[in-house]
Amino acid sequence: MLNISFIRENVDIIKEAARKKGIECDIAGLVKKDDERKYLLASVEKKRAEQNATNAAISSAKTPEEKTSLIKEMKVLKEGLQKEEEKLKEIMKEWRELMLSVPNIPDMSVPVGKSDADNKTLKEWGSKPSFSFKPKDHIELMKALDLIDIERGAKVHGFRGYFLKNEGALLSFALWNYARDFFMEKGFEFFIPPSIVNKEYLYGTGHLPNDANDLYVTQDGEYLSGTGEIPMMAYHADEILKKSELPKKYLAFSPCYRREAGSYGKDTKGILRVHEFFKLEQLALCEANHETTVSLHEEFQRNIEEFFETLELPYRQVVISSGDLKSSQVKCYDTELWIPSQETYREIGSASYYHDFQSRRFNIRYDDGGVKKCVHSLNATALPTPRSLIALVENFQEEDGSVTIPEVLRPYLKGKEKISPQK
Repeated sequence: MLNISFIRENVDIIKEAARKKGIECDIAGLVKKDDERKYLLASVEKKRAEQNATNAAISSAKTPEEKTSLIKEMKVLKEGLQKEEEKLKEIMKEWRELMLSVPNIPDMSVPVGKSDADNKTLKEWGSKPSFSFKPKDHIELMKALDLIDIERGAKVHGFRGYFLKNEGALLSFALWNYARDFFMEKGFEFFIPPSIVNKEYLYGTGHLPNDANDLYVTQDGEYLSGTGEIPMMAYHADEILKKSELPKKYLAFSPCYRREAGSYGKDTKGILRVHEFFKLEQLALCEANHETTVSLHEEFQRNIEEFFETLELPYRQVVISSGDLKSSQVKCYDTELWIPSQETYREIGSASYYHDFQSRRFNIRYDDGGVKKCVHSLNATALPTPRSLIALVENFQEEDGSVTIPEVLRPYLKGKEKISPQK
């Protein structure tokens, strides 16, 4: 959420940001509603002050007649105040809805575009494997090696269900443990956060109202989190931090849940797009300084690149265009891994920053010499599974159907070098 004063003072900038992101928002309507809000709020505060003064006068009334007159006056004030408070409550609801529709402003370095077709490749790394045979896809490989059971997964869960088993499950644990060790060397604090979160925190990160169809809701009105970003932002909600504590860098491991409601007909086979997965997420809170935020954003992006370089998996870095940015984002990079069977790169993670857009909603501030400021927030994927298994098994497959295990993962698998078909 942007500051309402900033919005009022920069209407043209906000309108241009909305145009670039392809988002409709009624800025003129918001300004008008804000005028109503401020006028009514001032009137309510005045009436409350008058009510307090009248209460004091009643207590100190010198005659019964004076007290009766003041009580009558109090009744009129109370009725008028109640009406205005009810009206203010409705105006505040409308005002908040309009505020939530206002997008964040994309950075000047973000390419202008209408969709993901306008995203720009910044670099490619690694040598794509050259096979002397037709490479198999991850489904065929993992089934033949008895690493996965999709049929029983569908029986138990339904569409997009899966079981990882044997070395498939162990390989996933190896990735988690290696990623934990790798990223902890980067100065993070490690967390396992809750996966069930209060609705208000999804508004805080910007996942509501825009991603409502992609979220799982419990019968108690709570939500299953689709990313560790949500509970980790909520960790410091309504807190005032010390400037000396910043930046705070967190690494969170959590199960994640997404309905994939907007992806009907996409990636219906295999484990590229599933309802339940696991993810390690990088998150930082820092002082309200653009240069500091940008530096951390580049650092987080480089972390995930270095991680996949140690696994020797070819990847590319993509900067997201304005039309493909989420409403809350200032800038976002995607990292995509090479998938041999598809002869293309597929997204494995993203790195985004938001300035104070999220922290203002969470009311996370820090004391900067007596001045309370909202922190800046940013996050980035560290490792998603099972999606990362796709690139791993496909890039390291051999003609006999076996899969070579990357050297850095072998210590987490008791030195095992290869997963081979059973004879």
